[in-house]
Amino acid sequence: YLMPLWAVLLARPLLGERLGGRALGRVGLALAGALVVLWPADGGWPLPRDLPDLLALVGGVSFALNNVMLRREAHRSEDARALAMFGGGALVALVFALVAAPSPAGVDAARWLWPVGPAVAALSLWFLASNLSLQYGAARLAAHATAVIMLTEVFFAAGSAIALGAAVLEPKVLMGGALIIAAAALAARRQH
Repeated sequence: YLMPLWAVLLARPLLGERLGGRALGRVGLALAGALVVLWPADGGWPLPRDLPDLLALVGGVSFALNNVMLRREAHRSEDARALAMFGGGALVALVFALVAAPSPAGVDAARWLWPVGPAVAALSLWFLASNLSLQYGAARLAAHATAVIMLTEVFFAAGSAIALGAAVLEPKVLMGGALIIAAAALAARRQH
């Protein structure tokens, strides 16, 4: 959820975007909302505590770089941008899988694929459609606006977890979500 911060920091050297006080204020507002939602219940700072947290941090930096590069390469064909994004994502995922995953010995792929395969195929198509939509939007918006709008993911992830019974609605989720949505609305209004 620090992706907006990374996008703002990368947009300056890679895109030459000037960042005024309002853009930084919107990013700060959205990050404040993310911090409110993600603050650990046991106290302390919301810092990476283990490998999954570290991978999430690397993922956020990579996602920010992807969004900035989509904007920088907007003059290229959509097919070329899609190939670069999906090819790069597959390569990074493959490297991390080979380094971090346990040996596949003893895994029966046929048993795993049949019950799960159709759901994986449906989710893959959904993922493809959502990423193509991301490419379309990210190539047309300023990097700082895209970064703030993408933070609405925190709000929707929390809402989905609550709807699925995996989390309980807490005042901090409402407050953080309101800050994130306000920042996204300000960014969208600024674009028009």
